[in-house]
Amino acid sequence: MHKPSVSRAFLLGSVLSFSTLTAGCTGEAQPQSRPAAASAAVPVTVAEVVEKEMPVEIGVIGTAEAYSSVAVRSQITGELTSVNFRQGDDVKAGQVLFTLDQRPLEALLHQAEANLARDSAQAANAKASADRYQDLAQRGLATKEQIGQTGATSAALEATVAADRAAVENAKVQLQYATIRAPIAGRTGSLMVTAGNLVRANDQTPMVVTNQIAPIYVTFGVPEPMLPDLKRYMAQGALRVEARAPTDSEPPAVGHITFVDNQVDQTTGTIKVKATFPNDNRRLWPGQFLNVVVRLTTIPHALVVPSTAVQTGPQGLYVYVVKGGKTAELQPVTVDRTAGNETVVKTGIAAGDTVVTDGQLRLLPGSRITIKAAPKKATS
Repeated sequence: MHKPSVSRAFLLGSVLSFSTLTAGCTGEAQPQSRPAAASAAVPVTVAEVVEKEMPVEIGVIGTAEAYSSVAVRSQITGELTSVNFRQGDDVKAGQVLFTLDQRPLEALLHQAEANLARDSAQAANAKASADRYQDLAQRGLATKEQIGQTGATSAALEATVAADRAAVENAKVQLQYATIRAPIAGRTGSLMVTAGNLVRANDQTPMVVTNQIAPIYVTFGVPEPMLPDLKRYMAQGALRVEARAPTDSEPPAVGHITFVDNQVDQTTGTIKVKATFPNDNRRLWPGQFLNVVVRLTTIPHALVVPSTAVQTGPQGLYVYVVKGGKTAELQPVTVDRTAGNETVVKTGIAAGDTVVTDGQLRLLPGSRITIKAAPKKATS
């Protein structure tokens, strides 16, 4: 009773096996989908080409330099009796810094004044005597020799009085030197002497150095190839200069170029330039290294893209331009200049175009793309 069922099952299996074998022998493979890598869109970051004002700048490293610096030395030798400031103080022009022992100088002044009084009296007497002999000569009671002698004596004493007056003035000047005043307004440095020391005239080591830091200079070198542009734009007006310490997060200090050296330094290939800054807030300090930016001019209608959008290939510079929001096409460009993270493009693109800024290495002309969000900036 069960054998027919077995035969039917065996027959059905044979038919299925034969059908499978027949399908394999025909060589007609089942349709397969394209590889995922061939059709997958490349994720990229994009940015829009914008038209805006773009500054033309020169970025260099500079050094802050005191507007004026004076090494204070004594002009006379004497004992230092007082120091009237603390090192590091801001001082005003004319402020008393040091005083020296004035007693020896006062004595010299008094001696010079006494000599002047004595010789003035002698000169007055000699002049009166010469006048008498002149009167006697007119009446025939004095000889020419007497007139000549009294006249010479009077003239000599007049010269002596003039010398005495010069000696008195010199003694007064020496006495003034005993009070040493600040020659300029500025910040004092390290104090090299203290009260009680003997200071010598024009000693090699200064008593203190005073630097004027408001205003202040910033000195930097401009590469020689940029000198023609610098001179051309300086002829049009004062050039703005920005300076900031590398670790300073505040907006840069602003000054203007006030000096260009008269020759190029052959060893460095640069020309020395100085800019003057008001420095009222004392942000810049003498000897400090600074990042300096000289603004030459401003391009009013510049086509600007992020610098990461511009790539270099065998045929030159190019960007990938997004077409229809779905594909990217390679577009050769010419670049005018690069300023920080932005590049000014002269030809090849137009304002409003969208260019790829990240992901270009995986692109080919006509590649499909998906636009991913740009990474968010970290917030403090």
